[in-house]
Amino acid sequence: MNISELWVFRGLLGAMTRRDLTLRYRQTALGGLWVVIQPILAASIFSVVFGGIGNFSSEGAPYFMFAYAGMLGWNAFSNTLSMITSCLVTNAQLVSKIYFPRLLLPFAQLGTKAIDFLIALGVYVVLAQVTGVSLSARILLAPLVLVWILALALGPALITSSLNVSYRDIGYMVPVVLPLFLYLSPVAYSTDSLPERYRDLYGFNPLVGAINAMRWCLLGRGDLAAGEILYSVGLAGGLLVVGSLFFRSRERLFADVI
Repeated sequence: MNISELWVFRGLLGAMTRRDLTLRYRQTALGGLWVVIQPILAASIFSVVFGGIGNFSSEGAPYFMFAYAGMLGWNAFSNTLSMITSCLVTNAQLVSKIYFPRLLLPFAQLGTKAIDFLIALGVYVVLAQVTGVSLSARILLAPLVLVWILALALGPALITSSLNVSYRDIGYMVPVVLPLFLYLSPVAYSTDSLPERYRDLYGFNPLVGAINAMRWCLLGRGDLAAGEILYSVGLAGGLLVVGSLFFRSRERLFADVI
């Protein structure tokens, strides 16, 4: 990853981020409200199914807020992976006609997802006041956890976006696979709800530590497992290196193939 080249084109990166934000909501009636409608609807459904019918534990918090906190982490991951996977194909005219570091396109998606997260986080603060959930200073660490989650998504996304240029099946496969990870991650339920014998295997999912950390920041309760954090952060760094190298190795082919 050539950081110095990205810095030279930082103005273009900002323009791409603003363009993506504008285009996404330009022809919608509710605009940026869609950023929070999705987690609110999902949290409501999870509250009924897992909290009401299933009677799963919410670690002492209102189940809606418990699920909403999990959805903030999950949406940051899944939306980043989905959007970056298709970003080269959806910007085919730019890629084929104009020179710029192709990494700008994935990084522009990171900027838009960070802004989406901050909007949803602001709504969480409002909802906390309504539901009586106390806020602690831990919430200030939520943006750091967001960086961690975005890093987890970026590494694989650089690989899938590169492959999607030549094999468009990847763009169809990612939305099919992602929902499986939703239910294999502690988004709608607590890790404590799992049988003890499955927890070690479950911990191999790097999103477990990241989503638990996001919930720890927002709900201000519970403990974090150091092993989960070290494993997840280390894997995020490794995937980022592998994804960057893979992206750079195929970058010269993008303009010809796309």
